[in-house]
Amino acid sequence: MTPADPVNASFSSRLAPPRVIRWLATVGLVILGITTAFRVLALGTFVRPEDSAEAIARILVLGLRYDLRLVALLLLPALVIGSIRALQPFASRTAARAWLVAAALAVTTVAMVQIIDAFHLRYLQQRLNASVLGFLTDAGISAEMAWQSYPIVRVTLAWLVGSAALAWLLVWRHRVAARSPDAATRRARWTWGFGAGVCGVVAIYGRVSQYPLRWSDAFDLRDHLHAHLALSPVESFVSSLDFRGSGYDEAVVRSHAPRMAAYLGAPGVTAQGLDFVRRFGPGIAGATPAGPVRRAPRNVVLVICESFSGYKSSVWGNPIDTTPYFAQLCREGVLFDDCYTPHFGTARGVWALLTGIPDVEMTKTATRNPALVDQHVILNDFTAAEKLYFLGGSASWANVRGLLSNNVRGLRIYEEDAFRSPRVDVWGISDTSLFLEANAILAREEKPFFAVIQTAGNHRPYTIPAEDRGAFTVIEATPAELAAAGFESNEELNAFRYTDFSFRAFIEAARKERYFADTLFVFIGDHGIGGNAGNRFPRAWTEQGLTAFHTPLLFYAPGILEPRRISTVASMVDVLPTIAGIAGIPYRNGSLGRDLLRQEQVDGGASNVAFIIDHHNQTVGVRRGGWYATRRFAGGAARHDWADWRHPAPSLSPAPASALAEENETWIDALHQTSRYLLFHNRKPARGDAPAGSLR
Repeated sequence: MTPADPVNASFSSRLAPPRVIRWLATVGLVILGITTAFRVLALGTFVRPEDSAEAIARILVLGLRYDLRLVALLLLPALVIGSIRALQPFASRTAARAWLVAAALAVTTVAMVQIIDAFHLRYLQQRLNASVLGFLTDAGISAEMAWQSYPIVRVTLAWLVGSAALAWLLVWRHRVAARSPDAATRRARWTWGFGAGVCGVVAIYGRVSQYPLRWSDAFDLRDHLHAHLALSPVESFVSSLDFRGSGYDEAVVRSHAPRMAAYLGAPGVTAQGLDFVRRFGPGIAGATPAGPVRRAPRNVVLVICESFSGYKSSVWGNPIDTTPYFAQLCREGVLFDDCYTPHFGTARGVWALLTGIPDVEMTKTATRNPALVDQHVILNDFTAAEKLYFLGGSASWANVRGLLSNNVRGLRIYEEDAFRSPRVDVWGISDTSLFLEANAILAREEKPFFAVIQTAGNHRPYTIPAEDRGAFTVIEATPAELAAAGFESNEELNAFRYTDFSFRAFIEAARKERYFADTLFVFIGDHGIGGNAGNRFPRAWTEQGLTAFHTPLLFYAPGILEPRRISTVASMVDVLPTIAGIAGIPYRNGSLGRDLLRQEQVDGGASNVAFIIDHHNQTVGVRRGGWYATRRFAGGAARHDWADWRHPAPSLSPAPASALAEENETWIDALHQTSRYLLFHNRKPARGDAPAGSLR
């Protein structure tokens, strides 16, 4: 057959795909090209030397299936509309313009989402998800942080240039299709349309089996990073929207009442009644812990350390000696080296620390939920102490001001406008300036005090203030050294080291003040940062993201506490009960927290459980004994990973015995459901109902 054969040419054109399908196929290929290019870029950024070619191929194939679903979801409605002759993209000049505008908007929007996701993935090693909606509440701060952290102008220009090029490509392909013959018969049109529709439905369903392709299939890759490299940002975002609801199932909470009553020592928790309130202190239940506590402190300083990952610090032998001063403090204090935050995120961390209840809200943080604004905090039971809260930026961020002001009586909040030091970035003044200004204020206090200092410098844009660049030495590590130490860049490395610099500045300044000898200093991270923990920790730390939750918990008070390193499981929710126990005050506790030192006396901490909810990976879990057990929000069987870095995994089996596995799964459900209940049932008592505590 030759082109000159009119009979065969006519026959061929009658069987060719209609112009609508040909042009929509071009649009689909452009979108697929964008998503594939960004996925390849992500692989080039995050692939590890130990990742096999087979693993990379599985990521690409699974990622292609997610991307084909997106293409089908966008083009199937267009195919239906395009089947109507009067609305086809070639029916008229007006129709052509409308279709071209719609196609350009779809393509450029996909490109924008991919760009935003690329930065999200680089920062958190997590695909874009519904938790980013929380940033819209503080859009000004979020925008300023992004402006200071990323090359917004260059990225925007690149996006505009790329969008213009893609729009030109779509116009050109439209013109080519418009000039080509479209002599397909009615039967051919219906055949092609039906075939394209079937392909679209199959792409949306994702597989030929009983159940469709789901976001959770990415986690079958058995690697935290691989799962997020395979997922598409749209898939990740939309799937996380399904779990935004608040509330609890009281029947389930009651079913776990005996377990929780025994764990918390709360006789009021029964199947008939759910009174979680317990009272502790001299003459009530449990005196000041013996062992490391020599005497009760007069003051407390609680330091919430931004993104203070255990595996990145010197305390756990990081190959780059990042925090030598903090490691020295740990040797001189009481260190809980197996402590976990219940979740990732600063606002959630502050919530759990102060209320003793994990923030199990799905999308927006508990601090932003008006229904949860009324909470009891043990801080109020330090009735004789002045309460102070220091942070370098604004307490309006994430509505933390509502949590603080509404629930801590007499709290004095010091934020960026209250300090003399200059603002260095979106997070306010530098950490060193924050510590020194807080120290100056505390040195003037005549009454006992309980102060909270919240740092922010170990966070993008990783600013090292100019005034400290003489005393603080910036170092440059090689890419191999950074990877081995768990850091993404030299900027992140030096910001982490600067945290240690600010600790030294604070403690050395405080040591010169008269309040120092009578003060308990407590350090804990608001959360960690996910990353590659290497061979210093079990595989679960990297693959299941435990690095994002593990943080040091240090009680430092020379002359008050005898140094100890305690390796039993601990949780952020235990911090305030433990501080109250060390201070020897009577206190009211309606949370999930327990006095860690008191528990050491009871059972050596063997019963301790740390609950973890991973909003990014959509799992709930417990760190208990040597195991980290997790289960998906959507249900299904739990996964059990060995997580104790001090002891090798059991040699007989890679999984716990069935009885232990069942026990872990029961704890997951009990702590998760009880946390959901307590968010709504931890009301602060009337003033007359609070214990009369004091710092001596």
